[in-house]
Amino acid sequence: MNPTLVIVGRPNVGKSTLFNRLTRSRDALVADFPGLTRDRHYGIGRGAGRPYLVVDTGGFEPLAKDGILQEMARQAEQAIIEADVLLFLVDGRTGLAPQDKEIALRLRKSGRPVVLAVNKAEGMNRGVVAAEFHELGCGEPYAISSAHGDGVREVVELALSRFPMDEEEEDEDSGPRVAVVGRPNVGKSTLINTLLGEERVIAFDMPGTTRDAISIPFERGGKAYTLIDTAGLRRRGKVFEAIEKFSVIKTLQAIEECNVVVMVLDASQDISDQDAHIAGFCVEAGRALVLAVNKWDDVDEYRRERVKLDVSRKLSFLSFARTHFISALKGEGVNTLMRSVDAAYAAAMVKLATPKLTRVLIDAVARQAPPKHGAFRPKLRYAHQGGNNPPIIVIHGNALDHVSETYKRYLEHVFLDQFKLQGTPLRIQFKTTRNPFADKA
Repeated sequence: MNPTLVIVGRPNVGKSTLFNRLTRSRDALVADFPGLTRDRHYGIGRGAGRPYLVVDTGGFEPLAKDGILQEMARQAEQAIIEADVLLFLVDGRTGLAPQDKEIALRLRKSGRPVVLAVNKAEGMNRGVVAAEFHELGCGEPYAISSAHGDGVREVVELALSRFPMDEEEEDEDSGPRVAVVGRPNVGKSTLINTLLGEERVIAFDMPGTTRDAISIPFERGGKAYTLIDTAGLRRRGKVFEAIEKFSVIKTLQAIEECNVVVMVLDASQDISDQDAHIAGFCVEAGRALVLAVNKWDDVDEYRRERVKLDVSRKLSFLSFARTHFISALKGEGVNTLMRSVDAAYAAAMVKLATPKLTRVLIDAVARQAPPKHGAFRPKLRYAHQGGNNPPIIVIHGNALDHVSETYKRYLEHVFLDQFKLQGTPLRIQFKTTRNPFADKA
């Protein structure tokens, strides 16, 4: 097993910047706002001579009594329990703070190994900037700069030195990447927590609680997955805070990088234009998709019929996706939802043989030939697979530049039906064979 390194510290000391440096990614939001990170954020650490799991936590306020700060503190507490080693980050520019002493006390009580790193020490005398932090009683303080990388590798290698390297240890397959998306407060984080069987992400009765796109590896039924909890997407005109604009970007990136999208709707609310925009972006990105209509236990029979009608009418372009009516809070319908996720992933990653594709193409053309363009009719000769996630089918022939969009959609439906690809869109690309006599008189 790879050791788990958990980064803890008070707000705005540079934990997310360090997380991004250790994972060589931009997975964690970074901005000059305290309290930007709220949930635990997991990533694979790199550049320390061995693989390890690194966890970014929200600003730790051990004495918080209520509200979102208490929830953030609970997330940090849970991360401390999961840790093999703690990297306690403090701010060398602002100096020792009372909160640092409270956190140090909590970390010492945890019994976990602690490495103390004094961040933002670039351009400063390392011995001087670290001196006052001896008072915390967490061992030797090491001056680093997470923004510039100064001293970071040395501190991480020191933290991991107590864990012997297993020569057979390799990165495990993280399985399908499943992004959970939707408008604010529809129950995305609650669904994630139900799947995991614990409160891994903050589920709070306030729109906009989740700000970052949080990746969480987990196993269900012996199969590995990576769940991605995303921020709720509002209409562009309603996104005012700079933080929320960052969150929208991270959500769209999560959709682009995942294999399957679970789009969560609220049964107690009408399906809005924003829901259709989110779904449209998923289809445009070519992602496999499963619809989850949440809070189904909270609505009466009349409302249920209205919701089903709304889904079929306003989201008709998602006919390839399966729809599930669930209660994330009670766990109702979650098992069948995950079976559809598996089916959608299999369809998105399917490998199709060229002879079978060509036979289906020939049969489709025999049933419905493409319309003529002037005096000529496009000729579709053979097909092969050009990629997956989503499946891409490349069709070769003559005069294919003149195939209409309507006929292209007809072919998409034929391939989806013939190969029983449920849950994924499909792309068709045309390649016209060059006429060797075109340039001759």
